[in-house]
Amino acid sequence: MSRYLQSLLIRSQRLFWTLIKVMLPVMIAVRIADQFGMVAIAADILTPVMAVIGLPPEAGLIWATCLLINIYAAIAVIISLAAQLDMTAAQISALCAMMLFAHGIPVEQAIVKRAGASFWATAGLRIGAALLYGAFITWISRQTGWLSEPADLAWMASGAGASGPEGWIDWSLSTALSLVVSFGVIAGLLVLLDILEKTGITDRITLALLPVLRISGLSRDVAPVTTIGVLLGLTYGGALIIDEARKKQFPPRTLFLSLAWLSLSHSLIEDTAIMLAVGADIWVVLVGRVILTLIIIALLARLTIRWQVQPVALTPQTDP
Repeated sequence: MSRYLQSLLIRSQRLFWTLIKVMLPVMIAVRIADQFGMVAIAADILTPVMAVIGLPPEAGLIWATCLLINIYAAIAVIISLAAQLDMTAAQISALCAMMLFAHGIPVEQAIVKRAGASFWATAGLRIGAALLYGAFITWISRQTGWLSEPADLAWMASGAGASGPEGWIDWSLSTALSLVVSFGVIAGLLVLLDILEKTGITDRITLALLPVLRISGLSRDVAPVTTIGVLLGLTYGGALIIDEARKKQFPPRTLFLSLAWLSLSHSLIEDTAIMLAVGADIWVVLVGRVILTLIIIALLARLTIRWQVQPVALTPQTDP
């Protein structure tokens, strides 16, 4: 047991430092950009886009915050604007779905790049899918009246978050806590993967996923870690794929399809629950999002079928 715990600690530390080298510089850069008003500028740019989609101007600020920082920061913006937001259930569901498709782009796509797929290709895929899906939901609502009732957000109304030195202290504490939690989750996932492999559950999960894999074009070798990321998050799934790619030398196409899938739909448990609490419809933020993801991955699988299949070697020295 002590030998296993020692091995687990070494593996967890390796994956944790791999993520830290990618995440922490980007998180600091995004925080500084936010302090200099870059998020507000992005919101101004997105306001006309929101109008085309059928969302109010405030949605631009919310989604810009989500794109550049993360879902939790966007929820904070929703809370600060809740008293003045005038949205239907379809609009809040569409916005929440867009947030789930595309959030934390600087950090998450840096992890995706480290794992072996293009930062810009996967980021563009996420943003494009979010815009397409958001416009589709609001269009359906206008045509049919589905989810046209007003969304009640007044109960979320609260004051704005702290700024200045106090804001930086709060940010540093929350960031440190999230990193500590990330290390614990990584260690727990490694234990879970070991248990699943030893008990044969991994093989059963892979067999159960084979019909979906045939549609999406994914290799069965990458199915277990992809499934972990889909359920629990791109950060953890990406870390595991980085580790698996180093050991198994996945072909570029396999890595791209797996990471594209993770980019579009991940953390289906936690993030979906957050959006349901905000008031989003489960058919919009979960069922429809997963269906669109499968359609996109199936199309990508067919478009990339002629890709060369030479394996990609990932080393700890690879630049993020």
